[in-house]
Amino acid sequence: MKNLVVLGSTGSIGTQTLDVVRDNPELFHVSVLVANRSDELLEKQINEFQPELAVLSDEDAAKRLKSRYSGKTKIMGGREAVIEAAVFPEADTVVTSLMGFAGLEPTMAALEARKNIALANKETLVVAGELVMAKAKEMGCTILPVDSEHCALFQCLQGQDRNAVEKLILTASGGPFRGKQASELTEVTKSDVLAHPTWNMGQKITVDSASLVNKGLEVIEAKWLYGVAYDQIQVVVHPQSIVHSMVQYRDGTVMAQLGCTDMRLPIQYALTYPERVESRFPRVDFYELGKLTFEKPDMNTFRGLKLAFEAGKTGGTLPCVMNAANEVAVEAFLKGKSGFLKIYDLIENAMNKAEVVYNPTLEQLLEADKWAREITRQELSKL
Repeated sequence: MKNLVVLGSTGSIGTQTLDVVRDNPELFHVSVLVANRSDELLEKQINEFQPELAVLSDEDAAKRLKSRYSGKTKIMGGREAVIEAAVFPEADTVVTSLMGFAGLEPTMAALEARKNIALANKETLVVAGELVMAKAKEMGCTILPVDSEHCALFQCLQGQDRNAVEKLILTASGGPFRGKQASELTEVTKSDVLAHPTWNMGQKITVDSASLVNKGLEVIEAKWLYGVAYDQIQVVVHPQSIVHSMVQYRDGTVMAQLGCTDMRLPIQYALTYPERVESRFPRVDFYELGKLTFEKPDMNTFRGLKLAFEAGKTGGTLPCVMNAANEVAVEAFLKGKSGFLKIYDLIENAMNKAEVVYNPTLEQLLEADKWAREITRQELSKL
């Protein structure tokens, strides 16, 4: 039985992780649950899964929960408590599904404590891929990807010679605006952006999917997970979202992983690897599906993908800057303080003004993140 820490248990990936646990009680025990401020949902999860520890990073939310909870689970609050949760002694696997840059420090702490990682927080590798992968190697830890695309690549690489890889092919749904021009996106609303055609995800990642920033972040993540050059990573738009990604080998063979659009499938695979266990998840019906199509992404309209390639190829602190600017820009859009296309302008502004530090330390990455957020907020204040 694996003892799990679930970082971000009340979010989209966290709740689906608990679905997998619920279906496989003989395989998993939840040792720790960590959320941001959703104390009522966390309390329901505590009552069901009976973890030894539960943490809310928002201290006011933790106080609310403590004031009414009288069970056996220890309740803690604050940023340091999140780090403590990530290194919980009895746990062996940490599911990192905290949103954005906030996942980096707990992931690094978990690796330092020799915990295996089920990685759903792509930003961890985007901002600090070199540091994270080096730490995992040093401590003998495995990092198994939970993202559907990276889980697909991982499966297509099993049993193969990594030196024979010619190209990694990441698929993208194209989001709700596939085929649109920039002139058609000037007045799109929050509800328009959040109407993803194939996936049910949290708001931030849904916006990133619409802008193709999410696919750009996955490109950078792929570079670090699989040790390939950026010229070996290709993105194709696949509206049906059935082929989750592909690997092309030097003999011309292409291996693909297919499945329904259900995040519980890659979550379960990451948690049970190298075994495959039975699931109740939906199956692909090829008679019903009929066809699979593929298109070239429009990186002029959806500049997030192009900017990510530029940031990744430059390296150093620039991917960290890009990610931080995007997080601030998306938050502003979701709050109605900025337009959808403005996200690209804010990312580009921060990248253009950044002084890139190469081979950065964790402290330098934290500083770059802080700087990029400040410069982006300054730009937003001019609107």
